[in-house]
Amino acid sequence: MSRSRTGRSPVIRTAAVVGLAAATALALTGCSSDSSGSTVPGAPAAHSSAAAAGSATIDQLVAAEAPAAAALMPSGSTAAKIKAKGSLTVGGTQTAALFSLLNPTTGKVDGFDAAMSRLLAKYIIGKDSTKLTNVTAKTREALLRNHSVDAVFATYTITPERAKVVAFAGPYYQDGLAIEVKKTSTGISSLKDLAGKTVVTESGSTAATAVQQAAPSAKVQLFDTNIECLQALQQGRADAYVLDQGILAGNASSNPDVKVLAGTFSAEPYGIGLPLDDPDFKAFVNGWLKQIESDGTWAKVWQATVGTQVPGPVPAPPAVS
Repeated sequence: MSRSRTGRSPVIRTAAVVGLAAATALALTGCSSDSSGSTVPGAPAAHSSAAAAGSATIDQLVAAEAPAAAALMPSGSTAAKIKAKGSLTVGGTQTAALFSLLNPTTGKVDGFDAAMSRLLAKYIIGKDSTKLTNVTAKTREALLRNHSVDAVFATYTITPERAKVVAFAGPYYQDGLAIEVKKTSTGISSLKDLAGKTVVTESGSTAATAVQQAAPSAKVQLFDTNIECLQALQQGRADAYVLDQGILAGNASSNPDVKVLAGTFSAEPYGIGLPLDDPDFKAFVNGWLKQIESDGTWAKVWQATVGTQVPGPVPAPPAVS
């Protein structure tokens, strides 16, 4: 995420999402002007039933995922070590609707990122076995460097700076920064309108830089999590919240008092964060990504998660590099 939130068109709009991508997140080489796009929907009741159906679909996709051929995991490889360990340790979050959100009823974490991590675990280990370590935009790199986690799935925007300390498989999703305001708010329709306003975003995200470049007089406040930023907006302590559109759309889907403005103003390619000193694992994960994109699994995951709130056809997944 920009937060890449744990890092950015989150509601996606790659295709109809390239502006709307859908999650929870940049590479900000420059802030282009706001792009046009559909208004992000937010219907809590509909979301509830759609989420239940989507969760069932994900369970079916994970069950159908075939394990990797033994030849792809030679002795001593990172994938082979993870298989021997018996579970994939995932750096992620439980608070990003549409991407990785804890369902208090089932105890499962649902969403695009959560589904992708389960599919990768099944591919490596032969069973749906993940262990979640909660990460923030400030802790992701450290956890990867010391191998506390095997991979980070957390709306993690690929940037040149981050790529110096961690490896990125993918990109596997395309998002962009957007603006969220209270439902009753008026007068804010672009980054420039944030001049003199109090704006919240996540620590460690690229959103703060984007806001400061477009509206130098904006008062930027940083919080560690999406929930803290959302609460500041809901309580009137902030005029706007800037982050990946997908993440903001997830907020709007379950909080009818906020809305996401149409359009995005950056390109945020999400990558799967991996330890920099495990180059074999990056090649392995990239091979898996290409496989699930070509066989239609990626599209089905999108439809069951982000697609429940983003209108339009399934976007084309970004090219894996």
